[in-house]
Amino acid sequence: MTTLAVASFPSGRVRTLRTLQPLTWLERAWHDIRRAPAASFAHGAVLALFGWVVVAVAWQRFWLLAGALSGFLLVAPILATGLYAISRDLERGEPAGWSSVWRVWSSLDRRLVGFGLLLALAGTGWVLTSAALITLFAPTPVVTPADFLRLIVSESSGWLFEAWLMLGGLLAAPVFASSVVAIPLLIDRRIGLLEAVLTSWRTVLENPVPMGVWAAVVLGFTLLGLCSLLLGLVFVIPMLGHATWYAYRDCLPAGER
Repeated sequence: MTTLAVASFPSGRVRTLRTLQPLTWLERAWHDIRRAPAASFAHGAVLALFGWVVVAVAWQRFWLLAGALSGFLLVAPILATGLYAISRDLERGEPAGWSSVWRVWSSLDRRLVGFGLLLALAGTGWVLTSAALITLFAPTPVVTPADFLRLIVSESSGWLFEAWLMLGGLLAAPVFASSVVAIPLLIDRRIGLLEAVLTSWRTVLENPVPMGVWAAVVLGFTLLGLCSLLLGLVFVIPMLGHATWYAYRDCLPAGER
């Protein structure tokens, strides 16, 4: 059975990353997908299926659907926990796949549960904020995706779409900084939740350009997944999940890797 390393992240130290180093994480992620394809693509398929359920429920309530789909970015890091576990076991040369996923989820680690609840709370807050903004300030009710495009996105004289994007960014940025390496760190080390989050923030603050590149990659891939009738998520989710593990590994000080 896989055991967690006892040592914590020493004083929260992180390594300096190269500007385009995030691209190497994608390459390494693809190698992990090839070695554990069933469990990897299953994560993407489950999240795509969940997205279709959300769309089916809220299709005629696009004031709600817009926030629900964009809020996916906020909760995705915890949903990809099984992918981090697979990459961890592959890196250690241990059996990896469904067994990795089962071990990490069946552990009911209170740190992961707590972090998941916090991300869910952030996602719910964004859904409610998005719905309130669109409902209160749209010139006429936004019911369908066409209404959203016509009344919100394409309205040249309005400010609502810009405000919607700005508020979403203000919420997404701290969530990204808090979670970018925190969850892989939690499953790999015996470390407190607060220390993991602070280490994640330190990673972003000490590597703003590489982390900015990574944020753009995550956003771009996710938009591709969402705009492909969610089918692209089957591929996007495992790519980003496995790559996040390597983002964490590359941030470790040389003596701790």
